Amino acid sequence: MQALVQFPLPRIATVPVDSPYSALLAEIPVRERSVEVLGSITAYWDYGSEDAATTVVVVHGYRGEHHGLEPVVAQLRGLRIISPDLPGFGASTPIPGRAHDIAAYSEWLAAFVDALGLRGTAVILGHSFGSIVASAAVAAGLTAPKLILVNPIAAPALEGPNRFGSQLTLGFYRVARALPERVGKGLLSFPPIVRGMSVFLAQTKSRPLRRWIHDQHDTYFSSYANRDTVVEGFEASISNDVSMFASQITVPTLLIGADRDPITSVADQQKLATLFPDARLTILEGVGHLVHYEKPREAASEIVSFLGDGTVAA
Repeated sequence: MQALVQFPLPRIATVPVDSPYSALLAEIPVRERSVEVLGSITAYWDYGSEDAATTVVVVHGYRGEHHGLEPVVAQLRGLRIISPDLPGFGASTPIPGRAHDIAAYSEWLAAFVDALGLRGTAVILGHSFGSIVASAAVAAGLTAPKLILVNPIAAPALEGPNRFGSQLTLGFYRVARALPERVGKGLLSFPPIVRGMSVFLAQTKSRPLRRWIHDQHDTYFSSYANRDTVVEGFEASISNDVSMFASQITVPTLLIGADRDPITSVADQQKLATLFPDARLTILEGVGHLVHYEKPREAASEIVSFLGDGTVAA
């Protein structure tokens, strides 16, 4: 299965960096599969035993794909984890004839869960943009025993602590969309732009971990099908947030936040937790918006405790 990167560009980091989580991930069986959902050929990776008592469907963040959540997957034992690439990103094709907005992505998530026969049984987990998609889907009627949101987008991006940066980024995406296709896509994937984003988000002081995080973004941040998909996805990410759906979500919900998140303040995360009928919030310290890269073991411990199933790798 080939990823849909159609405009190759030179990367800043030319030597691949070994993942600090690769040994743990190698211990987990994985099956690569695909299924047609709303006209999108959706690629997904199925980790762990198919006979596990608990299945978790995980939804990655904006401009990511399934590799981004593998550090968390690597920490978990005794669970089945299903990790799709969102339509239009990674190895999944776009949804034909639809804008890639929250309505389309939430409908796709519900249909994906149905296609795998997991409605009502699979726990749903979303990271960042995926937290909006997961929340919207559950609020719209996707039944799940529990919901987990990692680095939840708790408030409107244009009103958050990085609102000025969000406004600048929105202008950047709109300029890229107005340019000729090849030039616009080249601008969106321009390596210094990608690296700047990575530097902004990474909080760890560990140089090897920072190098690996930058390499991950260099490798996967431009794995998208076309310019319209990525621009529509960005507009969706800043036009919606989890607070819009929280009151409609009645299932037990775990929020895993961070004290240095430049996108969502601690105060907004705390306020978000009060909007759910049944939610608990954990704030991890010393980490920002990349909990899945920088604190995957701590996130996995919270997930296992919340689910009452599985273990964290030794």
